[in-house]
Order: sequence, then C-alpha cells, then structure tokens
Amino acid sequence: MRLRLPKFIPRETLLMALDSVLANKFRSALTMLGIVIGVSVAIIVASILSGMRQNIVKIVEEYGTNNIYAFHLTTGPQVGERDQSERARKPLTPEDGEAVARQAPAIEQVALEAPNIGGWGSGFDDTISINGKTYRRGNTRAVTPNMAEIANTSLKEGRFFNEQEDLNRRNVMVIGVNAAAALFPDQQSGIVGTKVKMGGYVWEIIGVLAKRKATFFGENEEDNAVFVPFRTGRQVAPGRKFVVLVMRARSGQLQAAVDQVEEILRARRQVPFGEPNNFDVKTADAFITQFDSIFGMIGVIAIAISSVGLMVGGIGVMNIMLVSVTERTQEIGVRKAIGARRRDIVHQFLFEAMTLTMLGGVIGVLFSVGVSQLVMLLVPSLPASIPAWAVTSGLLVSVGVGLIFGVWPAMKASRLDPIQCLRYE
Repeated sequence: MRLRLPKFIPRETLLMALDSVLANKFRSALTMLGIVIGVSVAIIVASILSGMRQNIVKIVEEYGTNNIYAFHLTTGPQVGERDQSERARKPLTPEDGEAVARQAPAIEQVALEAPNIGGWGSGFDDTISINGKTYRRGNTRAVTPNMAEIANTSLKEGRFFNEQEDLNRRNVMVIGVNAAAALFPDQQSGIVGTKVKMGGYVWEIIGVLAKRKATFFGENEEDNAVFVPFRTGRQVAPGRKFVVLVMRARSGQLQAAVDQVEEILRARRQVPFGEPNNFDVKTADAFITQFDSIFGMIGVIAIAISSVGLMVGGIGVMNIMLVSVTERTQEIGVRKAIGARRRDIVHQFLFEAMTLTMLGGVIGVLFSVGVSQLVMLLVPSLPASIPAWAVTSGLLVSVGVGLIFGVWPAMKASRLDPIQCLRYE
C-alpha cells in the first residue's frame, strides 16, 4: 500500500501562516494584545509568588527545620478574626514546657518565649530610650537562654544572656540590628555595655544580633527584636501571661516529637478524647503549607484575571480569522481547485491562528521577564523569580487559545464550495 503524503506539509503551512500575520501587522498586533496581557499577568504574579515562597522557605530553614512551635492560639498567617472559643483558651505555661522536656523522648530541647511583653494589656512600655533617641518597634520578647541555640541565632557583637542571669532576673537585653541603628546611628560597634531605659528600668545591652541572611521584603523579624531573660520579662510585665513553647526535635524524629507533644499537652489541658486540640502545634513544613494556601488563593485570582485577557484575545483571534476567511475566499477556491483537501485548509487556518497567539505568548513572556527584572532593580527587597513552568505554561496556553478559537474559522473555510469561491468578488 502506497503512503500518500499531504500536499501541504507543516513547514510550508507555518510559513504561509507567518506571511499572513505579517501582511496585516497592525491588525495582528491589536489581536495579540489580549494574549500578551493575559500571559504577562500570569507570569508576573507567578514570578513574585515564587520569589516570595523561596524567601519564606529560606527563613524557615535558617531558624531550623526540626523546630516545633506550640501556642494556645492558632499561629501563622490568619484570614479574618479569631472566633470567641479560640480567644477564650487558657495560655500555655512554663510547667507545660517542663512536662514536655521530661516526658517527650523525641524532644531534644525546649525553650520558652513570652512574646511582645510590651503589648496591649501588659502594663509595660517597651520603648527603649537613650540620649534623646527612642526605639518603639522592639516587640520585646522574654526568652530562655537556650532560645539562641534552638533558633540558630548569631550575634554581631557581645553575647546572649545565660542561665544565671535568667535565674537572677537581671535587667539585660540583646537587640536586633535595626534597634542598634536607631539608638546608636553613629556607632557601628562598641554598643555592648551601654545602659538604656525601658519601662522605667535601667537595662544593659550585652549583645547585638547579626542580621539574618534570609529576609522577607528585605526584613527579618529578628532585625527589630529585643530579647530579655524569660524570668525578667515575666517580672516586669506580670500582665503578659502568653507563652510559646519552642522545641527542637531529635534528628529524624520530627513526626514522633509532634505526636508526643500533642499527647502531653492534651493530657495536661484535659482535652476529651475525640475533641480537637485547644492549642496549636506547628512545624516548619506546616508554616510553609499555610503560606502556600494563601499564595494559591492569590494565584487563582491572577489566573482569573489573565483568563479574561486570554478570552478577549481568543475572541479577537476568532473574529480576525473569520474576516480572513472572507477576504481570502478566492484563494481558498484556487487551492481547492488545484487539489487541496479539507484537512489542508483546516491545517492552514489553524496554524495561522496558533501562530498569531503563539507570537502573543512570546511577546507576553518577554514583557513579563522585563517587568520582573525592572521590579527587582527598582525594589530589590521584592523577590521576583520567574519559574520555568510559568513560561512553559504561558506559551502552551497561548498556543491552546489559538487552537480552540481557530477551529470554527478553519472549519468554515474548509467547507466552502470551490466553484462558489472562484466566483466570489
């Protein structure tokens, strides 16, 4: 049996499609505009979200992938207000941390943190002042000395406080780089040993934190941090009863550690069998998953916006191809008269529609790459990393739009009667 090859191979059809697109440059450009906008929006949003996620992962990894965090309220990014039952939960206690350290064999260390001891209802003003300079962004935290080891904290100058200073409730503090810059704008070093005032007490700065490598929009929460000994913080701010348990699991035992922590805290807080936890336990992976869910919602919105552009572009392509079929009726008749089959005509017009949308996709990709580079140049703290999958998806979707919206014009062209086409004027 002899194999019959089509008269118009794809290469020739593609060249014909390019000629047709280039013959009507302005019309083609207007038609591609919707495709360009749709692809650009999707890729730009994907690049920003991808860059933000990479930064979040780096931050979590820098603090420790084996760390576990327990708090009486839900932690991580929140959407909407907490319900009344959650706000009514009783806080965790230092005794809970001691119980976990004793009873959980998969836990290596347990640190305690009293967050934001200068917050609302604490009765403690954590504004730091010295020589007319003040610092109010400290979000002062009272932590146990082993927090530095668990959170992989490093210091630019000085040291972290020790167990003795915590037991004796010493008024000592370790400050972040932003706090140091605000209080000592003309000093790059020599800050350790300086006395400052906070909450009506005199405090000694014994250490300055080194800036974390991983940042989010150029900032890390430790840049603004002020750490004081846990017992000191509880003494100066007795109204602040909140406690966070920061635990490090033994290597390879993260899930076992989480299960043990939940079991111990449920027993201590008398949670009935079958009832949900009245506290929150999270790992590094859980925080990343939370951010992924938020990014996913933003991504869906971006896809919806880009879909509108692609739909408009697709309708424009279909309209222009229908006009093209009418304008080239005699050409279609000539091609059919010399032996072109219906599928050859279909291929020709489908390739033309797909070429038009593919060019729109390529322009959209190039435009989004340029915008992403400009964003990183003008706003270095805003991450924008274009993932390969976004570029590939953008090009495939643009070609798919041409395929879908080019079917009707192509079928209409293929069904034209050659005799009627040759008589058409």
